Amino acid sequence: MQFRKFAGLLALTTCLAWSAAAEAKTLVFCSEASPEGWQPAFYTSGTTFDAVSRTIYNRLVEFEHGGTTLQPGLAEKWEISPDGKEYTFHLRKGVKFQSSDKFTPSRDLNADDVVYTFNRQLKKDDPFHNVSNGSYEYFEAMSMPAILKEVVKVDDNTVKFVLNEPNAPFLADLGMDFASIQSKEYADAMLKAGTPEVIDQEPVGTGPFQLVAYQKDAVIRYKAFPDYWAGKQPIDDLIFAITPDASIRAEKVKAGECNVMPYPNPADIAGLKADANLKVLQQEGLNIGYLAYNTTQKPFDDARVRRALNMAMNKKAIIDAVYPGVGQVAKNPIPPTMWSYDEATIDDPYDPEGAKKLLDEAGVKDLTVKLWAMPVSRPYNPNGRRMAELLQADFAKIGVKAEIVSFEWGEYLKRAGDKNHEGIVMLGWTGDNGDPDNFLGALLTCDGVGTSNNVAEFCYQPFEELIKKARTTSDVAERTKLYQEAQKVFKEQAPWATIAHSLVTVPTTKNVVGFKMDPLGIHRFDGVDIQE
Repeated sequence: MQFRKFAGLLALTTCLAWSAAAEAKTLVFCSEASPEGWQPAFYTSGTTFDAVSRTIYNRLVEFEHGGTTLQPGLAEKWEISPDGKEYTFHLRKGVKFQSSDKFTPSRDLNADDVVYTFNRQLKKDDPFHNVSNGSYEYFEAMSMPAILKEVVKVDDNTVKFVLNEPNAPFLADLGMDFASIQSKEYADAMLKAGTPEVIDQEPVGTGPFQLVAYQKDAVIRYKAFPDYWAGKQPIDDLIFAITPDASIRAEKVKAGECNVMPYPNPADIAGLKADANLKVLQQEGLNIGYLAYNTTQKPFDDARVRRALNMAMNKKAIIDAVYPGVGQVAKNPIPPTMWSYDEATIDDPYDPEGAKKLLDEAGVKDLTVKLWAMPVSRPYNPNGRRMAELLQADFAKIGVKAEIVSFEWGEYLKRAGDKNHEGIVMLGWTGDNGDPDNFLGALLTCDGVGTSNNVAEFCYQPFEELIKKARTTSDVAERTKLYQEAQKVFKEQAPWATIAHSLVTVPTTKNVVGFKMDPLGIHRFDGVDIQE
């Protein structure tokens, strides 16, 4: 998508500091890739969340800036029924929607917008459900169709969510990106015009920034929304300079061509810390980097084969080469910073001879696999190509030939979401809401099969039952016990090879004020300023 307003902005790709002389305050973020699209309910990538849902939209509840504590968002307050099956939200009054070339809102946010946002995802007969041929991957992977019975408009400023059963993570789930509230009036206007797909191409939200222009793989320009309900932002113009190469991002932030950069190469961090003009923020990530086996495809439908490949991996060597100084070996599918992490787990040993014996036991010989290499850098995997090369060499030692493949990031995720995909998919995850269900439930249960969340296509009833039971109780001790048991089942079945957890690093120029690292891996620019 490219808006006509964009003509002349292409110069930003070669000279991003042009705004320094202007009176308006401009912040440049060297983002790592283009967003997959502009409808947050369709996607699961942090790249898209940064560019779309956390700039343009809001949710009923929001996570505190730099934390996982829930705060009022578009809802001022809420009540939960004693049986845990009804959540009633009281909407903030006077919230304005943005406008576009094709739409000018005639009213403020009301309950119709909330009902529309969720019914589009929940109801297959909703007139907008199939618009843009979108797939509601997160909504489905979080088991929302089974959890959510209905969304009811009580009055213009009150909405009730009725659940089929109590669900402990539900409130935190509503702070996630798929729950970004959108304008029903805009949707209806575009449907009447015969162009309903426009709502997914030219976003209109209630958030702190408004989209001005976009050139794929080059630049996104936003302006502060003057009528934002929480007040106009200190930054007047926000620019995403799309810069896939981490080394080039580092050079740009050193040169002052961008003010904030994500995902530096581990090898570049020392140099960034040594630069007197920069601040380098760092914290433990709520993340996991892993390899997923398609458990529905031979020979990966045999847990012995999966465990054999796990035993062939020299994870210590991978950490040293790919995560120097910022990674630790992962043994569980959730990070050690997450409550309910099972310290008692014993990791797969590095044992090539034992791996060969398991393959023999499974009757597998002359195995050739496709090994997917991530094309983008993430804290949970700073260098997918390098990791793939190391794994290729490890697999060769047990007689397994690995063909390394990769795709553009959006295409990579799309293909990984095909339940018939072949091979071993390299991926990772940063938690979205601080709850273990966001890892164990979203990534490893039956509802996520056929999406880019559960790329292992793992649907194993003993595991499934533990996760479902954990969702229906609010007793943290009981939930912890169930999640730890689920981690034991995970380790036995080995749908993934767990590779690493990592530190997260964000360099900024020293004139950036108010930027906070987010444990959920999001880069937010509301409340951020540039010192003169």
